[in-house]
Parts: sequence; structure tokens; C-alpha cells
Amino acid sequence: MNKTEVYSWRVDPNLKSALEQVARAEQPSVAQLLDSIVRDWLQESSSLNGEDEQQQRLHSAAQECFGTLSSGDPDLATLAKERVRQKIRERHARTRAH
Repeated sequence: MNKTEVYSWRVDPNLKSALEQVARAEQPSVAQLLDSIVRDWLQESSSLNGEDEQQQRLHSAAQECFGTLSSGDPDLATLAKERVRQKIRERHARTRAH
């Protein structure tokens, strides 16, 4: 994995010391230890929050709002822009006529 981003934050000196101690004992570097900790936390956090299930519920709810236009006109989508412009021209023409 190519690392291109930098993230820094302030930590309590005792926490920093503990991280360095664990890194010396278990990991080649503090950065790799932090990567592992954050990756594990993110994975656990998303599974605890039911993110996948939540996304599925949101998609299902959104699909109820989605619709299709059933005009029987196969060119409806491709001609929509021109038809909207035509309606606007017609509306403005009626306004000017009055």
C-alpha cells in the first residue's frame, strides 16, 4: 500500500510512550501499529453500526421514491430537454400575449 496522506494529532505523553513500547514489542514501527489499530477499529465500528444494513435500508427507501415515466414514447428521455424548452417558450408566449 502506497502511503500518500499525512495525519497528525496530539496525544498524551503517556499514551505516546505506551504506543512506542507496544510498537517496539510487536510492530516494526509506531506508524504501522497505528495503521493496524485504526483499520481494526474502522472495521469493527462499521460492523457494529450495521452500516451495510443501514445502506440497504436507505437504498430500499430511496427506491420507493424512484419512478419511471411511462408515456409509451421511446424517445422521451432523449427529447426531454427540447420538450421542456418548448413548454417554456409556449408559456412565455402566452404571458406576452396577455
